[in-house]
Amino acid sequence: METMTPHQRKDIKLLGKFVEVYCAGKHGEAEHASFELPENLGTRTLCPDCAAFLQYAITRRLKCPLEAEKPTCKHCRTHCYAKPQLAKVKEIMAYSGRTLMLRGRLDYIWHYFF
Repeated sequence: METMTPHQRKDIKLLGKFVEVYCAGKHGEAEHASFELPENLGTRTLCPDCAAFLQYAITRRLKCPLEAEKPTCKHCRTHCYAKPQLAKVKEIMAYSGRTLMLRGRLDYIWHYFF
């Protein structure tokens, strides 16, 4: 695997955090396990469904054809996700973005709105 760009690293770390917040809030009763992000970007605690989704999302992000001028996914002209996963990532981003902002993570406001 090629080395990730700084933009890919940032996006994958952020995606991992958002999925972890969503999983803790929505699947708190499910059994959770550690999920290692690529290139030592950290570990997330996720249920099996969220771990599978995050692996899918990481794969899609690394294969994004618009790396040079990549907009945020919600503003992208080419959606990399299949329809069910696109709906899921929208749900995850909406839930986690609001949750993190309410917890005082104002640095996520930029990513949430843009």
